Amino acid sequence: MGFPVVLALLLMANPLDATDFLRIEWGEETIAILDRADYTLPFSGVPLVDEAKLEQVIKSVAEHVYQAPVNATIDGAGRIVPEKRGRALHEKAFTEQVYDYFYASGSESITPAIREVMPKVDRELLNQVRQKFIGGYATYYNPRNKNRSHNIMLAAKAINNYVVLPGEIFSFNKVVGQRTRQKGYLEAPIIVRGELSEGIGGGICQVSSTLYNAVDRAGMHILQRYSHSRHVAYVPPGRDATVSWNGPDFVFQNKYAYPILIRAFSGNGQMSVTIHSFPEIEHEPRHVPSVRNHVPEETPADPRLPD
Repeated sequence: MGFPVVLALLLMANPLDATDFLRIEWGEETIAILDRADYTLPFSGVPLVDEAKLEQVIKSVAEHVYQAPVNATIDGAGRIVPEKRGRALHEKAFTEQVYDYFYASGSESITPAIREVMPKVDRELLNQVRQKFIGGYATYYNPRNKNRSHNIMLAAKAINNYVVLPGEIFSFNKVVGQRTRQKGYLEAPIIVRGELSEGIGGGICQVSSTLYNAVDRAGMHILQRYSHSRHVAYVPPGRDATVSWNGPDFVFQNKYAYPILIRAFSGNGQMSVTIHSFPEIEHEPRHVPSVRNHVPEETPADPRLPD
């Protein structure tokens, strides 16, 4: 017999006062007010909680109190910035708090029970995973093209300091997210020797292509990779990885028994990615052709060209 039913049977002789309210408070804020009458299902005089409505309350409170953890990172000077723990609603304990109120034994005001959420990457892990260089790649771009350079910088920041655990799958689109104006991406409607940009976020394919060559050199398992329909100048033929939101993605898997760390930088016309891991890793590097140290030619985009 379930916990709610047992309590309901015990309280048949002591009916609930439907005028009572429960205040759910967080800090100095009241985030919800519940009325027994609105959340009670009467069956033959036995008061039972409306589980469907309670689930909606739990979901709303969980969204309100949630705070995402923050991974440890490496700053521009090579120093480790410590991680921060997050928090989430302790749903089982919170549900018991609400039941205590509904069955008249609890307070009329509660603070939701929470649990700590640990970050994926802490200082200890980051200090170990950065110690051995196992692969890297660099490409070049025209820094005078401000919008394209800006988009490359944003995408590079999104993958920088990312740790891929053993067996974990990395998706460029999932990690970088949708390229939108709200995220700061700009229009870069140019052709780089045959590459038609995707408009907002134009230029990020150079980031995904640089990453592809770096992880390929490090011996990662490439799961998904697409080339542009035309040659691009920033990597050798066949060495590009085109990406687009709701379209092509670049995906790889860490096949090693140790985590790997992605370090990505852009500036002064250079986009670079390096891959690192634990000192004990025995990786299997691959030969990948390098690019020439020069800035690809650019021409304005022709609006008459097909997508």
